[in-house]
Amino acid sequence: MNFGDVFKSKFLSQVSSISPLDAVITLAIAIAIGLVIFVIYKRTFSGVMYSSSFNMSLLLMVVITAVIIMTISSNVVLSLGMVGALSIIRFRTVIKDPVDIMYLFWAISMGIIVGAHQYVFALICVVVIAALCFVMAALKKKDKMYLIIVRYKHGASASVEKALKSAGGKIRNKAVSKGGIETVVEVNTKVAESDFVERLISVNGVVSAVLVNYNGEYAE
Repeated sequence: MNFGDVFKSKFLSQVSSISPLDAVITLAIAIAIGLVIFVIYKRTFSGVMYSSSFNMSLLLMVVITAVIIMTISSNVVLSLGMVGALSIIRFRTVIKDPVDIMYLFWAISMGIIVGAHQYVFALICVVVIAALCFVMAALKKKDKMYLIIVRYKHGASASVEKALKSAGGKIRNKAVSKGGIETVVEVNTKVAESDFVERLISVNGVVSAVLVNYNGEYAE
């Protein structure tokens, strides 16, 4: 076959039919894998705000990608047309968390593998990547750091600094005004899970104490 054969109608009209059974099996496996990604993303999410619509899009992305790959693999004309159609699509959604990009690639790659009927390989990939996601989530939770924002009067500086020093906190920011002082201190998980904030607020001269983690959760 030479390059000119590509443009012959006989070549372009070649179609390998998709049996209903193959289509059902592919869709079922794609949905199952999409549900696995959906659950893992929800269980391991540690960002600022969980988006259920984004998570649902991951599930649908696996199914839609599998359908596209399954369709274009059966028809050369459709494959050429799909390449041209996808080349003009521009996505404007801003992805702030690099982990979300990883999940997007995971969903797309699973759809490609399932659409190519590589079911065993898809199962292996899902198991391995899912295990890595849980391991990374556990390590991230273990190493989580917190911020304590404490506001106090000028006369309480010595008592507050002594309390913060006993907790082993690192001062990240300190703002002094005529009305008082605001100090931001970084502490570890052990300190954050103790009653340190409650003891800090009981110090004479402390106006407020807020515990904030890097994911946006807080307790006052």
